[in-house]
Amino acid sequence: MPPRFEFHIAARDGKARTGEIRMRRGTIATPAFMPVGTAATVKAMKPADVRKAGADIILGNTYHLMLRPGAERIDRLGGLHAFMGWDRPILTDSGGYQVMSLADLRKITEEGVSFKSHLDGSKHMLSPERSMEIQALLGSDIVMAFDECPRADQPREAIEASMELSMRWARRSREAFDKGPTAGTSALFGIQQGALDEGLRARSAEALREIGFDGYAVGGLAVGEGQEAMFATLDFAPDMLPEDSPRYLMGVGKPDDLVGAVERGIDMFDCVLPTRSGRNGQAFTWNGPINIRNAKFAEDLAPLDERCACPVCKGWSRAYLHHLIRAGEMLGAMLMTEHNLYFYQQLMAAMRDSIAAGQFNDFAARFRADYLKVTG
Repeated sequence: MPPRFEFHIAARDGKARTGEIRMRRGTIATPAFMPVGTAATVKAMKPADVRKAGADIILGNTYHLMLRPGAERIDRLGGLHAFMGWDRPILTDSGGYQVMSLADLRKITEEGVSFKSHLDGSKHMLSPERSMEIQALLGSDIVMAFDECPRADQPREAIEASMELSMRWARRSREAFDKGPTAGTSALFGIQQGALDEGLRARSAEALREIGFDGYAVGGLAVGEGQEAMFATLDFAPDMLPEDSPRYLMGVGKPDDLVGAVERGIDMFDCVLPTRSGRNGQAFTWNGPINIRNAKFAEDLAPLDERCACPVCKGWSRAYLHHLIRAGEMLGAMLMTEHNLYFYQQLMAAMRDSIAAGQFNDFAARFRADYLKVTG
């Protein structure tokens, strides 16, 4: 039988690690980037094409799916994998961040968060127990503990209280998960909080280690603090988490964010950036991001990226993509998204190869020298 959850580190280069997570629905090569499938779809992409781009795992969103079409409905229809046509692992977030950022008239108590839906104003309650129930109904392979994600610019006392609440919710998430129907087939990750404060991060990590999880996320970053502050926090935060478990940086990020975070010991990422940017006309390339709307691309017959092996770069020119995006054609968003997802997966594969070869520092230096050039 395939394992419920196993993590193996194959090679290290400094703090950077490469390896794999083995689960019953497939193996995930790490460092891994998870495309975001918020509403049971990676926007503008068919699941088979997401897989062809190189993704081993995608992310689904508890908050959005509980509101529409509803977790119970997805369960009746066979679970999220069957519903959307994706047969490999799915990680679902807990819903906590979206409640804090999207919901109307939310109220936080020890029990959980009561809120009104941003869609229709209907009232809901999300607690650690309900989050675990929803993620089980969805059939998630990697379940995230329920937490609160405060802004980094709040007073230390508020961040401390929020972190302590999240740790109490983490224990309740663990207890509810262990009693649930997927405890023998899924994994549960805890989420470290504490914003930019080293002492609070240490206390959070200690609490999570005491509870015990299959993997550990660094939460509360990429929420407006800037890359310098994020990297400064990643200089110490991942080291506080168990060495033999995967470390997941939530909601990150730009390609240079990924390289810097892998350099600091992160194994997993997710972000809407490659899909959202693609729909808005931004392409990521080895020579930096370009805005295909720019007039200079109107008669440019070159591919988006000469070094990219994706179907888009093999089949269409910058001029054609410029036309599609400027004309508002649906195909433009589809092709730009496809390229960006391929680029992200090629970047992850290149990092894995360089770590295995003991050449990650050289790779990172070359990447930064090329990528941080502004080309369009």
